[in-house]
Amino acid sequence: MSIAFPADRSFDVIALGRACIDLNAVDYNRPLEETRTFAKYVGGSPANIAIGTARLGLRVGFIGKVSNDGMGKFVVSYLNQVGVDTSHLVFDQEGHKIGLAFTEIKSPTECSILLYRDEVADLYIKPEEMDENYIASSKVLLISGTALAKSPSREAAFRAVELARRNQVAVVFELDYRAYSWRSPYETEVYYRLLARLSDIVIGTREEFDILEGRPGSDEATVKALFEFLPKLVVVKRGVQGSAAYHRDGRVYSAPAFHTQVLKTFGAGDAYASGLLYALLQGEDVETALTMGSAAAALVVSRHSSSEAMPTKDEIDHFLQEYSERSRG
Repeated sequence: MSIAFPADRSFDVIALGRACIDLNAVDYNRPLEETRTFAKYVGGSPANIAIGTARLGLRVGFIGKVSNDGMGKFVVSYLNQVGVDTSHLVFDQEGHKIGLAFTEIKSPTECSILLYRDEVADLYIKPEEMDENYIASSKVLLISGTALAKSPSREAAFRAVELARRNQVAVVFELDYRAYSWRSPYETEVYYRLLARLSDIVIGTREEFDILEGRPGSDEATVKALFEFLPKLVVVKRGVQGSAAYHRDGRVYSAPAFHTQVLKTFGAGDAYASGLLYALLQGEDVETALTMGSAAAALVVSRHSSSEAMPTKDEIDHFLQEYSERSRG
């Protein structure tokens, strides 16, 4: 079964939220305090998903705010380079700096991220900076959960969703939970739940759905609660155990995770969402979309960056073909 999206729009996806700088450890297999060399990339979940879907061939735009300095210009330049429209990615004029994420790669399974996100520019995007015509020009509006962590970004996100629903734009909510950004789990629960109820597709890990619900739960309880509202599809990521998607008509779909040579663990979720959205927007069935998401995730964890590692459609097809041949042989 495929998911219907509006037709005849200028963009396939417009993403809203966090764009930052990833500084990924070049010194592998050592703790952060011993790491001296880093490589600079564009980061932030919605920015990564925008890059990932653009590399797959979709028409993509971005709504956000970056620092008015060399780091902010680096983000805008790279997004333009990969074909993401940045006409609504604005430079902060109030002195706020861009977020930084330092990554630690102790081993393929021991990775961590140190975030610097105090008073960052992306959380100062304002409701009045939401352009209804721009949002209405897309099939999908992707909202990152981190955008809800603080005002005025929080109100901007809800304003964007209101404009999307007014113009029959599908709303995709990627939970993207970062504990550091929030004052309390109760605050997260309230705003996650409100936005999830206004979305068409909700994507997150089992742990992120537990945050949304305010307690440990089950997929069955999660989807039952959400299907009382607007969501049509709920996607639960389970790491090495694969993923599952629940449609409001009662159908359940699943796909395995793909085993690959892992370099680091971060970036997988953004690649997964990129592959999933690409397939759904191409009219593929849900199971195929889950498989494409898993393949994209497997490719990204085998590479050093998150954004620049996002695969093309040919790379995903080649990976799936090779994986199938190895499984048979």
